[in-house]
Amino acid sequence: MCGIVGFTCYNSNIDKENVIKKMADAIRHRGPDDEGFYFTSQMVLGHRRLSIIDLGSGHQPIFNEDKSVSIVFNGEIYNFLELKESLIKKGHKFKTNSDTEVIVHLYEDHQENLLTYLNGMFSFALWDQNHETLFLARDRAGKKPLYYTEINGELIFASELKAILRYPYFRKEIDDISLYKYLAHEYIPTPQSIFKGVKKLPAGSYLIYKRGSLSISSFWDLHFNGAYQNTLSEGEIVNNLDTLLRDSVKRRLISDVPLGVFLSGGIDSSAIVSYMADLIPSKEIKTFSIGFEDKSFDESNFARDVAKHFNTDHYERILNPKMLVDILPEVINFLDEPFADASIIPTYLLSKFTREKVTVALGGDGGDELFMGYPTFQANRISGLYDWMPNTIHKNIIVKLVNKIPVSMNNISFDFKVKRFLYGVKADKNYREQLWLGAFSFENIEKLIKSNKIHELNEEKLFDEVIFFNQNNDTENQLDRLSYYYFKTYLHDDILVKVDRASMACSLETRAPFLDVQVMDFVGCIPNKYKLKGLSMKYILKKILAGRLPNHILHRPKKGFGIPVAKWFKDDLKALVLDVFSEEKIKREGFFHYPFIKTLLNEHFSEKQDHRKMLWTLFIFELWLEKWGL
Repeated sequence: MCGIVGFTCYNSNIDKENVIKKMADAIRHRGPDDEGFYFTSQMVLGHRRLSIIDLGSGHQPIFNEDKSVSIVFNGEIYNFLELKESLIKKGHKFKTNSDTEVIVHLYEDHQENLLTYLNGMFSFALWDQNHETLFLARDRAGKKPLYYTEINGELIFASELKAILRYPYFRKEIDDISLYKYLAHEYIPTPQSIFKGVKKLPAGSYLIYKRGSLSISSFWDLHFNGAYQNTLSEGEIVNNLDTLLRDSVKRRLISDVPLGVFLSGGIDSSAIVSYMADLIPSKEIKTFSIGFEDKSFDESNFARDVAKHFNTDHYERILNPKMLVDILPEVINFLDEPFADASIIPTYLLSKFTREKVTVALGGDGGDELFMGYPTFQANRISGLYDWMPNTIHKNIIVKLVNKIPVSMNNISFDFKVKRFLYGVKADKNYREQLWLGAFSFENIEKLIKSNKIHELNEEKLFDEVIFFNQNNDTENQLDRLSYYYFKTYLHDDILVKVDRASMACSLETRAPFLDVQVMDFVGCIPNKYKLKGLSMKYILKKILAGRLPNHILHRPKKGFGIPVAKWFKDDLKALVLDVFSEEKIKREGFFHYPFIKTLLNEHFSEKQDHRKMLWTLFIFELWLEKWGL
């Protein structure tokens, strides 16, 4: 796992060596083991390396035989040995044992179509000197990040935004629409970033840049149309998927360094451990879990049970509020953009803890999106029964009655679930789920943002990415559309960003067997009745794991990897919160309307309302602004 940086230099007169080294140093944490650079009159490439495969000769950039094609690469290609064998038979000469080298030779044979041959997670920059063409690409699910911008006729790119900030002509200017989207989503949806002019390359896409001409194309997408022609029986689906998952885990065990697995005790991570136990001796499997003193958030007993069931080499740490609060400055330091998924804090602590023992960790990311494992899939099904409810009864009777339920600050409490359901159930179906997931509604953003700053916004623009993915797919089924939307947004811009930034801040590589291309293609073709059966989520995955996992693990309710934010604001974080949200500071910055923030704080402190999502989203933005803002 690594970090890449670079820029074209057709027109700019800058100190290339100094600039590229500063950019690479900004992401040194992604690759502490080595660095490499490449210079021509038109192109500069930089690389930071975390050595995983071919420890001795995998130095980058890597070239083809005549050095007319060069590449800097971040990620892993799991089928590189098969690809290498095929390329050797065609006459290609290899100088390393690195998975990266297969890409330059594939490019010689197939140009951009090489991407269809790769099974892995990656972002890379390839320079074709003969055609003076820059080729950027990102893996199908978006595991590995890639930012880019154009400045004075040059293209600048990097694995993380902080490296682009080191480019001398870059000027930081917060994009207002991106800020509003952050407030609604708790992250900034691709392709936008928090700064004007900087974009993220979408997953499953590639970018071609040639002397000022830029084009972006897609090479893969998650499809569902095959599900409607699928004639396989339930047993055949179970057998085929079982084989694909085992093969996917096996591919991700290739490493020249120690590896382990993040184990939460949930179905997805437990499934990974189960397949690993089929492939290697259990005592060689190192499992890592994090627990919390607050029992409503703690899952460590489930992880412990799974580790005991498979007899793994298990490591566990229990966190207290002070440990989590103390780590906040470190988290803000590695976040380039405001990001309000609070679970990034325990993910970072888990990554630090895991890195003490191993360099690579497998995890269960992608299972919820592919197999309909979020409670909002259940809520979507229930909402169909609720649609008949007249709005007047909904607003004037049901909502008012539910608001009388005492507020609980526990994790996914009953009142939290019911109130969130009612909060979005009557909204436009194109973005209803985003209201359930996110922090601010359009109406609350209008109250928060100073009026002279919000003239560009309307509800459709706030949720235009969500609307696009709900309307542009190959299925008419509402549940499949929801799965697609989760895959393209929440997984892409929240879950994978969280895991990448937290793990790479610790120089730890993470691998996600559920996001193997063969698994994703097959799951897309499974009828959704095998994913959400009634209100039973992940039905087909549970069928595969029956008899492999303890029943109480297989049928446990989903808890999520949260932290006690609601309680923190009233107790451990209260002094810091009041300082961060001081009236003088908020007015000086000029982004937000202070009286609305004060109302949120007062209602939360008095337990009149649970405003954890809105307050945490604002809190993180304020901390980010102090570190990375204007």
